[in-house]
Amino acid sequence: MTINTAKLRIELYPTETLKTKAKPVDLTDEVRAVAKRMIELMNGAQGIGLAAPQIGLSWRLFVAHVPPDPEPDPEYSAPEFPESCDSPQVFLNPTITNFAGQLEPYDEGCLSLPGITGEVNRPSIVTMTATDLEGNEIIRTASGLLARCWQHEIDHLDGILILDKMTQMSRLKNRIRIKQMEKAAKR
Repeated sequence: MTINTAKLRIELYPTETLKTKAKPVDLTDEVRAVAKRMIELMNGAQGIGLAAPQIGLSWRLFVAHVPPDPEPDPEYSAPEFPESCDSPQVFLNPTITNFAGQLEPYDEGCLSLPGITGEVNRPSIVTMTATDLEGNEIIRTASGLLARCWQHEIDHLDGILILDKMTQMSRLKNRIRIKQMEKAAKR
């Protein structure tokens, strides 16, 4: 079955693919076309990451683009590992192989959960192994927002949403909006 990439859209909670563990994917021209479309959708929604389950495909694939801060703090010293990337990145079959640093809280949002943000604690540094669009195995380490983005997207590949990881206070804050989304999906 060939996928019409023009028809791909960001799926909203509680779509079933968002709660399902994705399957490994082989690099093909179709996967490259889907990745290109995912970058368009991510950019159009002003997101920094998008996983294949968010467009209804149960594939272990995500795209990310965490641009550098246009006005960096001159007092801030550069971290040991990158916190951003200059252009969109595509990762097939990614796995986090190492977590490091301290757990840090951050208010996360999700393109599949519009209007919902919540505090999620995540390690500040991660190392990830994946395959790139040329078929090369790559190992990358990131910190800050880039590391958080990778963890968020890999959670999507494992059927985990920020709703599953946010603090109890954040869950309470969002319960009405979550119920509205669940009710709307039943219509």
